[in-house]
Amino acid sequence: MQFRNYLPKTLFGRMLSIIMIPMILVQLLTIFIFYERHWDTVTRHMASQLAADISLLTDRLGSAPDEATVEVIQATGWQYFTFPIQHYPDADFVGQNSAPPASFAEQMLRRELGKRVQQPWYLDIDSDPNLIYIDLQLDQGILRIFASRKRIFSSTGWTFFGWTLGSSILLFTIALIFMRGQVQPILRLANAARALGLGRQASDYQLEGAREVRLAGRAFQAMRHRIMRQLNERTEMLAGVSHDLRTPLTRIRLQLALMGENEDATAIRADLAEMEDMIDAYLSFAAGEGEEPTEDTDVTKMLDRLTTQARNAHAFDISFTPPQPALPIFPLRRKAMRRAFENLISNAVAYSTKAEITARYRNDEVTVIFDDNGAGIPAERRDDAVRPFVRLETSRNRQTGGTGLGLSITSDIVLGHGGELSLEDSPLGGLRVVIKLPV
Repeated sequence: MQFRNYLPKTLFGRMLSIIMIPMILVQLLTIFIFYERHWDTVTRHMASQLAADISLLTDRLGSAPDEATVEVIQATGWQYFTFPIQHYPDADFVGQNSAPPASFAEQMLRRELGKRVQQPWYLDIDSDPNLIYIDLQLDQGILRIFASRKRIFSSTGWTFFGWTLGSSILLFTIALIFMRGQVQPILRLANAARALGLGRQASDYQLEGAREVRLAGRAFQAMRHRIMRQLNERTEMLAGVSHDLRTPLTRIRLQLALMGENEDATAIRADLAEMEDMIDAYLSFAAGEGEEPTEDTDVTKMLDRLTTQARNAHAFDISFTPPQPALPIFPLRRKAMRRAFENLISNAVAYSTKAEITARYRNDEVTVIFDDNGAGIPAERRDDAVRPFVRLETSRNRQTGGTGLGLSITSDIVLGHGGELSLEDSPLGGLRVVIKLPV
């Protein structure tokens, strides 16, 4: 498994990871150093200081102090160290601590008391949530010294942890807002480019975002305007040529009508019909990337209708199997896509005796497959087959070779929708045409 498989797939996710991962690592490293150095050092120092204060008091006690000495120790402890001290003459000493310490602070305090206090002692830090106490064994009972838990448990650790967590959340929120604002212009540019690639109506992209994004946006606008201008110029040029050619053709038809019926007039009429068919084919090719708007199209119904028409009009053995699951309804230039499918069905009718159409939907892509049992196209000629004005049948007879625009028009329409057309060997023995359309 490669590392990139674990990376976020979106630009926003990757930008967020670039910021968050180093920040988290720095915070973890800081906390580790703080707890290893600062926390341990402070706790050790506080335990040592508390044990030293208690030692100052216990050094004056001895093992059998009188009541006056106990009263002095009580007054001194409260005045200088804020130690409430109680003397229990009749209490029994419970013995030294035998259980392992529950925390590092307790461990340090036990160690320091063991170094500094001569009398037997017992430490309890769990009975009271606010106080700890140390029992000293005397000949007459015990002397209990109370101290605040703050003397050995530092609150700076939790303060630091809270600050670290709070600052991380604050930085994360700021980074989230900032990155979202930076990613949105890129996302809008990507959506506009995708719409243009799919042959759909792409609204004018508004320049926004960082300098690099604006630069890419200007390049996209220039590319879009250039593509649309070239398409319009191509269509207008061929339409103009068609108009100019049809004018003399109309005059020739009028002159033929005056000539009457003879062998030469019949031949000329056939040539005129051929020229008009060629002009219509050129215009169809030019209209492959025309200004037809996209609309939601049910490809399944379209294929079923075209299959039925071909079967009824030509008595042709053609079948279409509706896919499971059903194909989604998505935006297409309906007339152009219908023309593309009609061209493929017409080729199958002309060059084979049987055809099958199948379709499927997978990974946001619709795939339509046309199979026939004709002669097929050799692998080395398939690239030429989709080039405009290339006829694989080399004779001059248009009844067998056509104009060389059928597959070109189909490929042009498919590419205009952001799709892909490929030619393969069919299981039926002829040609397989595979059309992939992004949804």
